[in-house]
Amino acid sequence: MANNDDKIICRCEDITEAEVLRAIEQGTATADEVKRLTRAGMGHCQGRTCRRLVNQILARKLGQNPEDQKPVTQRSPLQPISLKILADS
Repeated sequence: MANNDDKIICRCEDITEAEVLRAIEQGTATADEVKRLTRAGMGHCQGRTCRRLVNQILARKLGQNPEDQKPVTQRSPLQPISLKILADS
């Protein structure tokens, strides 16, 4: 049976719970700070999958309510384009 720390939190970037916990131990207090240290939330889905899990871990470790977490900076999802579009420019 796998250790709970091996649980993947961010599937896009393969970030484990252990990596998120290490970031918190290093002093991060917001999901944005965890994102900057671990890349959790920087993948293709831009945190739509892992943001809730990161907030829950932060809340549990810091004794906070997950809903009280500051919102994460979000970017629009990337959309692939063909090289032909770039070549025709």
